[in-house]
Amino acid sequence: MQKELEDEIGQDIAPSKTKRKRDMHALQEIGEQLVELDPKKLAEFDLPEILSDAIRQARAMQKHGARRRQLQYIGRLMREVDALPIQQKLDSWRQVSIHQTARLHQLERWRESLLSDEHALTEFAQQYPAADLQRLRSLIRNAHKERAVGKPPKSFRLLFQELQGIIA
Repeated sequence: MQKELEDEIGQDIAPSKTKRKRDMHALQEIGEQLVELDPKKLAEFDLPEILSDAIRQARAMQKHGARRRQLQYIGRLMREVDALPIQQKLDSWRQVSIHQTARLHQLERWRESLLSDEHALTEFAQQYPAADLQRLRSLIRNAHKERAVGKPPKSFRLLFQELQGIIA
């Protein structure tokens, strides 16, 4: 009876092997994200020297097996570090990247729409009344001329930059 009670208490305290494995894989995944970061962003984290060295070594490894073992080692070292702030910072960077990509796609859609549809400029002017329509018309006209003659797309790029300034 006493032994069963002790076993029951012991099970409540220690996490299961599956949970420990899941946690280790999560730490390895965070470590892999750290390995993929550029050195400037990695320097923003306050990581122990041994972990920073392991990350630098993992970047240099080309062989799949060696890299996998190094990532496991990084995951083991990550146990000593509070991974929550690291994960939060990585997630925030990923969100910023997603928003920037969505914004660039929106700008590209507007540019393509302005170049292909005559009524798109009117729609754009309604959504963004502060836009310099004369400048936009000029850039659109020049982009069409450049495309017809086969010149480099200078006005095409300038139109994108102008849209960036308007849709800030």
